[in-house]
Amino acid sequence: MASAVAVIPQAEATEGQFALGYGVAQRSTGGAGVAQATDAMSAAINPATAADIGREFQVGIEFFAPFRGYEASGTILVAPGDVRSDRNLFFIPNLAYNHPIDENSAINFSIYGNGGQNTDYGDVLNLAPGCGGFSPGVFCGGKAGVDLMQVFISATYAYDFGNVAIGIAPTLAVQSFEATGLGVFAPFSSNPLALTNNGHEMSLGGGLRAGVLVDVTENVRIGLSGQTKMWMQKFDSYAGLFANQGEFDIPPSVSAGIAVDVVDDLTLMFDYQRIFYTDVDAIGNPFFPAPLGSSDGPGFGWDDVDVFKVGVEWRQNERFTWRGGYAFATNPIGSDDVTLNVIAPGLVEHHLTGGGNIRITERDSIDFGLLYAFSNSVTGPEVTPFGVTPGSSIEIEMHQFSASVGWKRTF
Repeated sequence: MASAVAVIPQAEATEGQFALGYGVAQRSTGGAGVAQATDAMSAAINPATAADIGREFQVGIEFFAPFRGYEASGTILVAPGDVRSDRNLFFIPNLAYNHPIDENSAINFSIYGNGGQNTDYGDVLNLAPGCGGFSPGVFCGGKAGVDLMQVFISATYAYDFGNVAIGIAPTLAVQSFEATGLGVFAPFSSNPLALTNNGHEMSLGGGLRAGVLVDVTENVRIGLSGQTKMWMQKFDSYAGLFANQGEFDIPPSVSAGIAVDVVDDLTLMFDYQRIFYTDVDAIGNPFFPAPLGSSDGPGFGWDDVDVFKVGVEWRQNERFTWRGGYAFATNPIGSDDVTLNVIAPGLVEHHLTGGGNIRITERDSIDFGLLYAFSNSVTGPEVTPFGVTPGSSIEIEMHQFSASVGWKRTF
């Protein structure tokens, strides 16, 4: 299990904390596909699709480049100026195997990165007066940032009743977290020794994912899927940072979609997803005034996120398939919450995607895809344990690019 985590590097997701898609094909269609059984990785967004895939193995990797930073002025703690996070390239693999049991049922095994957050600010000179006028680091504590990684390991069982397929996927979740450079908040923590600079800590947990796929007509399908909250072990080393003494569960989510075969070789997909970030205190609670780490204590102030996805797949011939998509995700970060979200700016909204599949042998094919998340920013005042800093301004910003490639074999 630890080795599975090791192959999923830390990254930053495009729906707040979640990834837009988990397989190459999904990323190529804007993350849409709840009602479309495309390949073995489709079970990651709707377990019911496993019943319609056949025997298949696939593996893929995403080259993910998030560019994030902030610009601040008039602050008393946050380093003023235009500051950018380092380390802008990550490698995120995924794999899945789908195996029919009989003509109606199948099992599916998949491992993939659910999402995460990463920022890495260097020892920038901090001239803010609250840092003594010369302390290094975004928050006066040297190198600052967070490194959150989440991996899902799912075992799916799906059954096709004819026009209706259902799937259920008990899921093991593994996450790792590290925070650095937050020592300035120690006087405002319920456990200052478990606040920052304690290295990476792993947390295990799990929950349940399930889905339904319905053939409305020969050419129209609808899909529903969702996951419970992933109940995780607490981060004891960061019990003075996260609410409820280090509690950091993974939020629940629900998705619905429709796929329409406009003609035999052209399919349109429309999906909607809601992610319930406010169900996790460490994410949804406002930053202050309660002590960090306390029961129902401060969080990142994130709102729930709505995601709207549109995808298209054109099967040109037996060798070439082309895909495209667009997704809009509401920004979870408000202007009152920019201060702490300097280290977690998960705020991109507009995503444009494209890609395809090339069959290279009778059984083997290559998937490829590109994704660009347009720049988005939020501006607000600095908020500290002492309140709002008069005349202050912090603008956080992020844009992203990713390229994905994968190999698929059918049996």
